[in-house]
Amino acid sequence: MLSCRLHDVAALDDATRDQMYALLARHYAATDRQRFEEDLAAKQWVLLLTDAQAQLQGFSTLHVYAVVHQDRDCRIVYSGDTVIDRAHWGEQGLAFNWLRLAGQLRSQAPQARWYWFLISKGHRTYRYLPAFARCFYPHWQHSTPAFEASLLHRLAQDRFGAHYLAEQGIVRFPQSLGHLQDDLARISPREQHHPAVRFFLERNPGYAQGHELCCLCELAPDNLRPLAQRLLNKGASNPCQA
Repeated sequence: MLSCRLHDVAALDDATRDQMYALLARHYAATDRQRFEEDLAAKQWVLLLTDAQAQLQGFSTLHVYAVVHQDRDCRIVYSGDTVIDRAHWGEQGLAFNWLRLAGQLRSQAPQARWYWFLISKGHRTYRYLPAFARCFYPHWQHSTPAFEASLLHRLAQDRFGAHYLAEQGIVRFPQSLGHLQDDLARISPREQHHPAVRFFLERNPGYAQGHELCCLCELAPDNLRPLAQRLLNKGASNPCQA
Protein backbone atom coordinates (compact mmCIF):
# COMPACT_ATOMS: atom_id res chain seq x y z
CA MET A 1 0.00 0.00 0.00
CA LEU A 2 1.49 3.31 -1.08
CA SER A 3 1.05 6.51 0.88
CA CYS A 4 0.85 10.02 -0.53
CA ARG A 5 1.72 13.25 1.22
CA LEU A 6 1.85 16.91 0.28
CA HIS A 7 5.19 18.71 0.69
CA ASP A 8 6.38 22.28 0.37
CA VAL A 9 8.98 22.26 -2.41
CA ALA A 10 11.25 24.65 -0.50
CA ALA A 11 11.42 22.16 2.40
CA LEU A 12 12.53 19.12 0.35
CA ASP A 13 15.84 17.64 1.48
CA ASP A 14 18.65 16.59 -0.85
CA ALA A 15 17.93 12.86 -0.48
CA THR A 16 14.32 13.33 -1.61
CA ARG A 17 15.41 15.45 -4.55
CA ASP A 18 17.89 12.73 -5.54
CA GLN A 19 15.13 10.10 -5.45
CA MET A 20 12.82 12.32 -7.47
CA TYR A 21 15.36 12.88 -10.21
CA ALA A 22 16.38 9.21 -10.32
CA LEU A 23 12.74 8.21 -10.74
CA LEU A 24 12.22 10.78 -13.48
CA ALA A 25 15.35 9.69 -15.36
CA ARG A 26 14.27 6.02 -15.29
CA HIS A 27 11.09 6.90 -17.14
CA TYR A 28 12.10 9.83 -19.34
CA ALA A 29 14.98 10.27 -21.76
CA ALA A 30 16.76 13.59 -22.37
CA THR A 31 16.47 14.60 -18.72
CA ASP A 32 18.89 17.02 -17.10
CA ARG A 33 19.48 17.49 -13.36
CA GLN A 34 19.96 21.25 -13.52
CA ARG A 35 16.80 21.70 -15.58
CA PHE A 36 14.92 19.44 -13.16
CA GLU A 37 16.03 21.56 -10.21
CA GLU A 38 15.10 24.80 -11.97
CA ASP A 39 11.67 23.46 -12.84
CA LEU A 40 11.15 22.23 -9.29
CA ALA A 41 12.13 25.61 -7.85
CA ALA A 42 9.36 27.21 -9.90
CA LYS A 43 6.70 25.06 -8.17
CA GLN A 44 5.18 25.51 -4.72
CA TRP A 45 3.97 22.00 -3.94
CA VAL A 46 4.82 18.40 -4.62
CA LEU A 47 2.81 15.27 -3.88
CA LEU A 48 5.14 12.39 -2.98
CA LEU A 49 4.06 8.77 -3.29
CA THR A 50 6.09 6.37 -1.12
CA ASP A 51 6.07 2.67 -0.25
CA ALA A 52 6.28 0.99 3.16
CA GLN A 53 10.07 1.36 3.13
CA ALA A 54 9.75 5.13 2.53
CA GLN A 55 11.12 4.73 -0.99
CA LEU A 56 9.76 7.18 -3.53
CA GLN A 57 7.48 5.58 -6.12
CA GLY A 58 5.91 8.67 -7.69
CA PHE A 59 5.48 12.40 -7.53
CA SER A 60 3.70 15.34 -9.09
CA THR A 61 4.74 19.00 -8.83
CA LEU A 62 2.30 21.90 -8.91
CA HIS A 63 2.31 25.65 -9.39
CA VAL A 64 -0.83 27.53 -8.36
CA TYR A 65 -1.42 31.10 -9.49
CA ALA A 66 -4.09 33.67 -10.29
CA VAL A 67 -4.93 35.34 -13.58
CA VAL A 68 -7.67 37.73 -14.62
CA HIS A 69 -8.84 36.75 -18.07
CA GLN A 70 -11.56 38.62 -19.91
CA ASP A 71 -12.52 40.24 -16.59
CA ARG A 72 -12.95 36.85 -14.90
CA ASP A 73 -11.04 35.87 -11.79
CA CYS A 74 -9.32 32.55 -12.52
CA ARG A 75 -7.02 30.30 -10.52
CA ILE A 76 -4.67 27.99 -12.37
CA VAL A 77 -3.30 24.69 -11.08
CA TYR A 78 -0.38 23.91 -13.37
CA SER A 79 0.99 20.36 -13.33
CA GLY A 80 4.73 20.09 -13.73
CA ASP A 81 6.83 16.93 -13.70
CA THR A 82 4.68 13.89 -12.87
CA VAL A 83 5.81 10.27 -12.82
CA ILE A 84 4.79 6.99 -11.20
CA ASP A 85 7.08 3.98 -11.19
CA ARG A 86 5.81 1.48 -13.74
CA ALA A 87 5.52 -1.21 -11.05
CA HIS A 88 2.71 0.85 -9.54
CA TRP A 89 0.80 1.81 -12.66
CA GLY A 90 -2.88 1.34 -12.03
CA GLU A 91 -2.72 2.54 -8.42
CA GLN A 92 -4.63 5.79 -7.94
CA GLY A 93 -3.17 7.20 -4.73
CA LEU A 94 -1.41 10.06 -6.47
CA ALA A 95 -4.41 11.00 -8.63
CA PHE A 96 -6.85 10.78 -5.71
CA ASN A 97 -4.68 12.97 -3.49
CA TRP A 98 -4.19 15.42 -6.34
CA LEU A 99 -7.97 15.84 -6.52
CA ARG A 100 -8.19 16.30 -2.75
CA LEU A 101 -5.52 18.99 -2.95
CA ALA A 102 -7.43 20.69 -5.76
CA GLY A 103 -10.52 20.72 -3.54
CA GLN A 104 -8.53 22.22 -0.68
CA LEU A 105 -7.15 24.94 -2.91
CA ARG A 106 -10.52 25.67 -4.47
CA SER A 107 -12.11 26.17 -1.05
CA GLN A 108 -9.68 29.03 -0.39
CA ALA A 109 -11.07 31.09 -3.29
CA PRO A 110 -14.52 29.67 -4.12
CA GLN A 111 -15.54 32.77 -6.03
CA ALA A 112 -12.89 32.14 -8.69
CA ARG A 113 -13.04 29.79 -11.66
CA TRP A 114 -10.46 27.06 -11.12
CA TYR A 115 -8.69 25.39 -14.03
CA TRP A 116 -6.21 22.55 -14.36
CA PHE A 117 -3.54 23.41 -16.93
CA LEU A 118 -1.29 20.56 -18.00
CA ILE A 119 0.95 19.63 -20.88
CA SER A 120 0.80 16.01 -21.86
CA LYS A 121 3.90 14.12 -23.00
CA GLY A 122 2.04 10.85 -23.39
CA HIS A 123 -1.34 9.25 -23.83
CA ARG A 124 -1.47 7.93 -20.27
CA THR A 125 -1.41 11.46 -18.91
CA TYR A 126 -4.07 12.62 -21.35
CA ARG A 127 -6.33 9.72 -20.34
CA TYR A 128 -6.58 11.11 -16.81
CA LEU A 129 -8.80 13.86 -18.23
CA PRO A 130 -11.70 11.67 -19.44
CA ALA A 131 -11.30 9.45 -16.38
CA PHE A 132 -12.07 12.31 -14.00
CA ALA A 133 -13.82 15.07 -15.96
CA ARG A 134 -16.84 15.43 -18.20
CA CYS A 135 -15.51 18.34 -20.27
CA PHE A 136 -11.88 19.20 -20.97
CA TYR A 137 -10.01 20.60 -23.91
CA PRO A 138 -8.99 19.67 -26.48
CA HIS A 139 -11.59 16.89 -26.74
CA TRP A 140 -12.34 14.48 -29.59
CA GLN A 141 -16.10 15.04 -29.36
CA HIS A 142 -16.45 18.71 -28.40
CA SER A 143 -15.04 21.92 -29.78
CA THR A 144 -13.32 24.18 -27.26
CA PRO A 145 -15.52 27.08 -26.09
CA ALA A 146 -14.25 30.55 -26.91
CA PHE A 147 -13.35 31.49 -23.33
CA GLU A 148 -11.43 28.28 -22.61
CA ALA A 149 -9.70 28.42 -26.01
CA SER A 150 -8.55 31.97 -25.31
CA LEU A 151 -7.45 31.13 -21.76
CA LEU A 152 -5.54 28.03 -22.84
CA HIS A 153 -3.78 30.00 -25.56
CA ARG A 154 -2.82 32.72 -23.08
CA LEU A 155 -1.51 30.30 -20.46
CA ALA A 156 0.58 28.38 -22.97
CA GLN A 157 1.88 31.53 -24.64
CA ASP A 158 2.84 33.09 -21.30
CA ARG A 159 4.68 29.98 -20.14
CA PHE A 160 6.32 28.73 -23.34
CA GLY A 161 6.52 31.73 -25.65
CA ALA A 162 7.66 30.90 -29.17
CA HIS A 163 7.86 27.20 -28.33
CA TYR A 164 4.07 27.09 -28.17
CA LEU A 165 2.55 26.40 -31.58
CA ALA A 166 -0.95 27.82 -31.26
CA GLU A 167 -2.44 26.26 -34.41
CA GLN A 168 -1.46 22.75 -33.30
CA GLY A 169 -1.94 23.41 -29.59
CA ILE A 170 1.41 21.83 -28.74
CA VAL A 171 4.71 22.83 -27.20
CA ARG A 172 7.71 21.92 -29.31
CA PHE A 173 11.26 22.71 -28.26
CA PRO A 174 14.19 22.69 -30.72
CA GLN A 175 15.60 19.81 -28.68
CA SER A 176 13.65 17.48 -26.40
CA LEU A 177 13.60 18.55 -22.76
CA GLY A 178 12.33 15.13 -21.75
CA HIS A 179 10.35 12.38 -23.45
CA LEU A 180 9.20 8.90 -22.53
CA GLN A 181 11.73 6.10 -22.71
CA ASP A 182 11.15 4.09 -25.90
CA ASP A 183 9.54 1.10 -24.20
CA LEU A 184 7.11 3.37 -22.33
CA ALA A 185 6.23 5.39 -25.41
CA ARG A 186 4.98 2.35 -27.32
CA ILE A 187 1.22 2.09 -27.64
CA SER A 188 -0.33 -1.36 -27.66
CA PRO A 189 -2.86 -2.41 -30.33
CA ARG A 190 -5.53 -2.50 -27.62
CA GLU A 191 -4.75 1.08 -26.54
CA GLN A 192 -4.90 2.28 -30.14
CA HIS A 193 -8.62 1.54 -30.18
CA HIS A 194 -9.34 3.88 -27.28
CA PRO A 195 -10.81 7.19 -28.58
CA ALA A 196 -8.70 9.28 -26.20
CA VAL A 197 -5.51 7.58 -27.36
CA ARG A 198 -6.38 7.95 -31.05
CA PHE A 199 -7.17 11.62 -30.52
CA PHE A 200 -3.95 12.22 -28.58
CA LEU A 201 -1.89 10.66 -31.37
CA GLU A 202 -3.72 12.73 -33.97
CA ARG A 203 -3.14 15.99 -32.10
CA ASN A 204 0.38 15.25 -30.88
CA PRO A 205 2.09 12.88 -33.34
CA GLY A 206 5.53 14.01 -32.14
CA TYR A 207 5.01 12.99 -28.52
CA ALA A 208 7.82 10.43 -28.68
CA GLN A 209 10.24 13.27 -29.52
CA GLY A 210 9.11 15.36 -26.53
CA HIS A 211 6.27 17.39 -28.06
CA GLU A 212 3.58 18.18 -25.49
CA LEU A 213 -0.16 18.73 -25.91
CA CYS A 214 -1.58 21.69 -23.98
CA CYS A 215 -4.77 20.84 -22.09
CA LEU A 216 -7.27 22.63 -19.87
CA CYS A 217 -9.97 21.34 -17.54
CA GLU A 218 -12.26 23.32 -15.25
CA LEU A 219 -12.09 22.08 -11.66
CA ALA A 220 -15.77 22.61 -10.89
CA PRO A 221 -17.80 19.93 -9.07
CA ASP A 222 -20.43 19.73 -11.80
CA ASN A 223 -17.69 19.15 -14.39
CA LEU A 224 -16.23 16.16 -12.57
CA ARG A 225 -17.32 12.55 -12.59
CA PRO A 226 -18.86 11.25 -9.34
CA LEU A 227 -15.69 9.82 -7.77
CA ALA A 228 -13.60 12.87 -8.67
CA GLN A 229 -16.36 15.14 -7.37
CA ARG A 230 -16.38 13.33 -4.02
CA LEU A 231 -12.59 13.63 -3.73
CA LEU A 232 -12.72 17.34 -4.58
CA ASN A 233 -15.37 17.89 -1.91
CA LYS A 234 -13.40 15.79 0.58
CA GLY A 235 -10.36 18.01 0.07
CA ALA A 236 -12.40 21.10 0.91
CA SER A 237 -13.50 19.65 4.24
CA ASN A 238 -10.45 17.50 5.08
CA PRO A 239 -7.32 19.25 3.76
CA CYS A 240 -4.13 17.47 2.75
CA GLN A 241 -1.31 17.94 5.24
CA ALA A 242 1.95 19.55 4.20
